[in-house]
Amino acid sequence: MQFGHPEWLHALWGVPLLAWLLLALLRRRERQLTRLVAQNLWPVMTPERSPQRQRWRLVLWLAATALLMVALARPQWGFRWEDVKRRGLDILVVLDTSRSMSAQDLKPNRLQRAKWGVRDLVGKLHGDRIGLIAFAGSSYAACPLTIDYPAFAAMLEDVYVGFVPRGGTAIAQALETAVRSFEAGGSADRAIVLVTDGDDLEGDPLALIPELKEKNIRVYAVGIGSPEGELIPDEAEGRAGFFKDRQGNVVKTALHEDVLRRLAVDTGGAYVRATPGDFGLERIYDLGIAQLKRAEQAGRLSKIFEERYPWFVGGALLLLLGEALIAPRKRTREVAT
Repeated sequence: MQFGHPEWLHALWGVPLLAWLLLALLRRRERQLTRLVAQNLWPVMTPERSPQRQRWRLVLWLAATALLMVALARPQWGFRWEDVKRRGLDILVVLDTSRSMSAQDLKPNRLQRAKWGVRDLVGKLHGDRIGLIAFAGSSYAACPLTIDYPAFAAMLEDVYVGFVPRGGTAIAQALETAVRSFEAGGSADRAIVLVTDGDDLEGDPLALIPELKEKNIRVYAVGIGSPEGELIPDEAEGRAGFFKDRQGNVVKTALHEDVLRRLAVDTGGAYVRATPGDFGLERIYDLGIAQLKRAEQAGRLSKIFEERYPWFVGGALLLLLGEALIAPRKRTREVAT
């Protein structure tokens, strides 16, 4: 036996406490009655009174309450195999992990805010597959497309600045990796969620727009950072301060929106700039991804456990019916004179 909501079983601990409380109230009533009438006179003064009937009613009511608590826990035993079909689309998160993502114009830093935003996006998915492409100067699939959202979240949590060893920012190569990660064919829309500051140091992402349109892949871009620029903390080897180039000049990283906006608009997606109060991914999902065409994907056999809570609800109703049929007082016959 297993339970769909086992947390309700903890409520059973309250049944003995409730029984003790109700019995204490009955005994208190009997003590009050004793102060008014001697106990040996009860059969004469109140012949219809029946403590046994009251206790039986209490037992049946408590048993019904316990059964309802078990029913709320959804007991299950026995199962059947069922071919479960899934309707959804494929979403690939292409996440920048380059050095510039450690800038702190979004607290605590750009990458951490991006991870929190992606995590909120996952919370809105129902049946859609999601995967993760991490990139800097190169890229690779950190998590393949999956509906195992906890596994995706665990992989996302492990991403850090420098996760991809090769330095730089190669958006074009990251998009190529994402395109190859999608399965060929299918009628459902496909989406790339690109999260970066747009500071592309190599390649031409815009050259991929015709291929993205041909394969029905929409790009939803989130620009992270500030156009004014921000210094990059340098914490390597315990150093404090800011990152400098080979000439000793402090490097400032700024948000470049033009390429991101073109990628999004030309592929039928959308572009937003992340702000401290609104990262933008939830808006992208509600106004864009949620409206995309979903198709029935390959099904899989799932073990479906049989729900048995109706038996416990029925038992509780029978007990309550029995409690209602027991009169709280004995019937007495009138003596003719």
